[in-house]
Amino acid sequence: GNVWRFPYLCYQNGGGAFLIPYIIMLSLAGLPLFMLELSFGQFASLGPITIWRASPLFKGIGLAMVMISFLVALYYNVIIAYSFFYLFASFQSVLPWSNCDNWWNTDVCIQSFEAMHSCNSTTLPEIGDYTCVNGSWIFSNLTEAIEVANTDTVSASEEYWKYRVLQISSGFNEIGGVVWELALCLLLAWIVVFLCLIKSIKSLGKVVYFTALFPYVILFCLLIRGVTLDGAADGIKFYVTPKWEKLLDANVWKDAAVQIFYSLSSSWGGLIAFSSYNKFHNNVYRDTLVVVLINCATSVFAGFVIFSIIGYMANDMGVPVDEVIDKGPGLAFIAYPDAVSRLPLSQLWSAMFFFMLFILGMDTQFATVETVITALKDEFPSLRRYQVLLTAGFCALCFILGLPLVTEGGMYLFQLMDTYSAGFSLMVIGFCECMVLSHAYGIQRFCDDIYLMIGMRVNIYWKACWYFITPCILLFIFCFSLLQYEGTTYGDYVYPVGGEVLAWCMVLASFVFVPGVALYKVLREEGPLWLRIRNLITPEPEWGPALEVHRQEDMEMRPALYAEELRKPREARVIENKLTLSQSKEPIMSSNKNLDRAKSASESMV
Repeated sequence: GNVWRFPYLCYQNGGGAFLIPYIIMLSLAGLPLFMLELSFGQFASLGPITIWRASPLFKGIGLAMVMISFLVALYYNVIIAYSFFYLFASFQSVLPWSNCDNWWNTDVCIQSFEAMHSCNSTTLPEIGDYTCVNGSWIFSNLTEAIEVANTDTVSASEEYWKYRVLQISSGFNEIGGVVWELALCLLLAWIVVFLCLIKSIKSLGKVVYFTALFPYVILFCLLIRGVTLDGAADGIKFYVTPKWEKLLDANVWKDAAVQIFYSLSSSWGGLIAFSSYNKFHNNVYRDTLVVVLINCATSVFAGFVIFSIIGYMANDMGVPVDEVIDKGPGLAFIAYPDAVSRLPLSQLWSAMFFFMLFILGMDTQFATVETVITALKDEFPSLRRYQVLLTAGFCALCFILGLPLVTEGGMYLFQLMDTYSAGFSLMVIGFCECMVLSHAYGIQRFCDDIYLMIGMRVNIYWKACWYFITPCILLFIFCFSLLQYEGTTYGDYVYPVGGEVLAWCMVLASFVFVPGVALYKVLREEGPLWLRIRNLITPEPEWGPALEVHRQEDMEMRPALYAEELRKPREARVIENKLTLSQSKEPIMSSNKNLDRAKSASESMV
């Protein structure tokens, strides 16, 4: 999201001008959602499913988050498998994507723009008279030269990606056999995930010291190398030069908002899961500002790295910068391998880049898998004693279910999952989160929860965003995305009806939990409909801080904090229930859970 997608969106949407809608969307949607989820998880010390004791009617939101994380975990590790494939190939004496002399290459393969016009080229069509002068083909007339320029050719790196790595089939309906080299790389990726999560947050907290920081070292090295290349200035100039007319395009604002979800991981459930391991009085306000600002700075910094390399590629190929850039997997696995193959010590730069991709991918995969596992342990506390078996079983299941993604037709399925499994659903979940916590749970009560943790009142900016601004922005983006929907493609390939149906099934697979669980709970409740709904949006008696010491702080401080709220019947009922529970000799939560959370807090890395 930060290293490749953000620079591409800057190029596509007006260069430096894209920073304006990006910062606005970050301020009005990304930052509020980030703060909301960190605070929510830290207050209750619960995973994304169980935490909806705060408003049981909407437990489906948590299930939807976990389903999204599960679907993303299936396909995201395939990206890491691709990175392994390229990383291992980087140690060959000659990078295999640097020439057209391999068994997978076709007759239209070229090494570079210059190579096509070299006398050594074998890709020139038989269209007329041309002779070799000073190492290049000279044509007898302009028409013949234009025909050669328009010849369909494919770069060596693109053929390596399509015909060696993917061994891609002709379409979605031709799944083909398993590409066993990719399958082994996928197995290795899941083994690494298992080993790093074998002790849950305790082992992960140590691993991410390296995985979160080392990519900055590689990015800095790549930047130093990139800016010394010929044409780098052209690429950077293209990146930072604003095109102000783009700000009038609604798609630019939509892209800026969607990018926030990619880079901050809001509404995935991971922020809630990790913040649930925080100490109760951790300064979540500080964490929000620091993480979000570093995230934005990383995106901008990565843009300079990427565009310095792309500028060099444009100069080397003799084409404009805007004809080099691609998006999606092609940018990471076609354009950049092509670039490093032209550098001195190309094996070193290639290995560094794909090792960085592996680390960045692992960070995301850790969070995604831990979200699901934390949710399962919180919903079924008996699973806590089987941490190793639970993690091993989940990784094994995901590996088996991910095998169709490493078949010859796997890229078509991958593209569907990448586009739909966490696209539309994220905006719906973010909208529901804001509406439930602001209106059903109560904006004032939520703000008082934060005050109890950090001893500081949130200002009107946060309240206005949570209550009105952020939900409206997310609803607008969702509706606009539906109106602009044009079907699914992969390059020039248009998906059949079956692919479209599968895509929307993935969208519904997560979103259906929100209305489905609400309907199920209403039907199981007794009494008139209005009373059922009122009871289900009221927090359960078990709701509150996990540890008894913090519950006592809550009970002591709430009467003063809720002097006005106590006049409201629903709130009075909730406070009365909590006071009754606090006087009971029975523990509010199991001692094992409290001990586990307390021990984990000091070792957490959120």
